[in-house]
Amino acid sequence: MIIRAGYKIAFECAAQTPMLLQLNVHPSRDADLLSPDIVRVSPAVPMQSYVDSFDNRVTRLDAPPGIITFSSDFLIRDSGLPEDTPDDAPLAPVTVLPVDTLRFLLPSRYCDSDGLSDFAWGKFAGAASGAKLVQAICDFVHDHVQFDYGRADARRCASGALNEGVGVCRDFAHLAIALCRAMNVPARYCAGYLGDIGVPPNPDPMDFSGWFEAFLTGRWYSFDARHNVPRIGRVVMAYGRDAADAALSSAFGPAPLRTFEVTTYEETGVECANSPTSAAWPDAPTSREYFPQRQ
Repeated sequence: MIIRAGYKIAFECAAQTPMLLQLNVHPSRDADLLSPDIVRVSPAVPMQSYVDSFDNRVTRLDAPPGIITFSSDFLIRDSGLPEDTPDDAPLAPVTVLPVDTLRFLLPSRYCDSDGLSDFAWGKFAGAASGAKLVQAICDFVHDHVQFDYGRADARRCASGALNEGVGVCRDFAHLAIALCRAMNVPARYCAGYLGDIGVPPNPDPMDFSGWFEAFLTGRWYSFDARHNVPRIGRVVMAYGRDAADAALSSAFGPAPLRTFEVTTYEETGVECANSPTSAAWPDAPTSREYFPQRQ
């Protein structure tokens, strides 16, 4: 299956404003790209790229005063299958977990797992395996939190989502991550594309999506407490401990959002074998979720 994805995002800067963007596909998906994944900017300004500690590709620039627009449009190969679910196996003890997973057991800005430990152990201690534990957490978050764009709050943490019972997809992910970490399951935040492939189309404007991955049976598996079913066609852009690490944009000065368009859908009529492969290298996340004033 071939997926076409892209965006058009514009900000209005009152003055010269340094910015960091995480708008590229994560390098782990470079081999699947069938056309260049390039951050295009208007007006043209110099941009630098680097890879951060989570292997995310980051673009750095100084935005001039006025409207600045970023856009991209690319093709990427996908299996077309629902994402894998983990085998039913006991949870691995912390003492044998790979070293690089241990940071995803610790509390973070939006995933305050230390404050949710008593609640988590009281509610989920009876789960028989790692997979059943994570699914029980997803079931709880899915049923407990009501999705509401109009009540998005960039300051809301996991305990806030639990107490308020409302949020957007990043809040579902933060609460599930925090509960997993409280139960000694490494869990990391994911940001990226998720289209309506294999599900009834959503009439609302498309957005970037937030979900999470849990480390079980020796590898990372995707979970989505908002939708709570395996999905087709996720395209990850950034990983982190929470949304602060995977912010799709960070502006070091006032930069109100003026345009926000995201597209991702199955492309038809494209021959995969004939498409050129290119691994192009060209505290305010960008999304309707983080800018509720757009509602």
